[in-house]
Amino acid sequence: MQFSDSRNLLHHKGFTLIETIVGMVVLAISFSVLTTLIFPVAQQSAEQLHQVKAAELAQSMLNEIQNKAFDEKSDMAGGRLRCGETSAPSCSTVMGGETGETRATFNDVDDYNGLEYGDVYGKGEIENSQGQPIALYLGYSMSISVCNDANYDGSCPTDISTAAISTAKLITVIITTPTDFSMSFSTYRANF
Repeated sequence: MQFSDSRNLLHHKGFTLIETIVGMVVLAISFSVLTTLIFPVAQQSAEQLHQVKAAELAQSMLNEIQNKAFDEKSDMAGGRLRCGETSAPSCSTVMGGETGETRATFNDVDDYNGLEYGDVYGKGEIENSQGQPIALYLGYSMSISVCNDANYDGSCPTDISTAAISTAKLITVIITTPTDFSMSFSTYRANF
């Protein structure tokens, strides 16, 4: 029997320890780069869903508010008696709900002024008009403001002249998503 050199018997194919460690480091760096590139895309995808839900919520609130009378002293059915006209009572200068009113009993546009829901404002969950929480908007916040804006310039003047309070009211709904993205939605309610 013939013996070969013992060095040939011990020669195996494979990676050395150093090559394995270098490979692991390169792989870790590659994964961290990929993760930093993919994570923002996933977050943006979720943000778009939140924005759509915020727009739906705001549109629902604006529809609810638009269906109320212009003012406490206006004809609640609409049409016949408009506050601020001759032989009609002057429009109210007080913004906000009357004493004892809740969202279920709001009857005019300015009752919604100052209405807030959500953790951002230290309030509870967003509720429907009957006071029941809406699970679909868990984590969202909402703030509503109403002001007189006779010249339709988007600002709330402090002028409370008869013309200023009997022309139009600017309704602004601000929705904050669970990812702290705020969206503002506005519309006007004219005195008609």
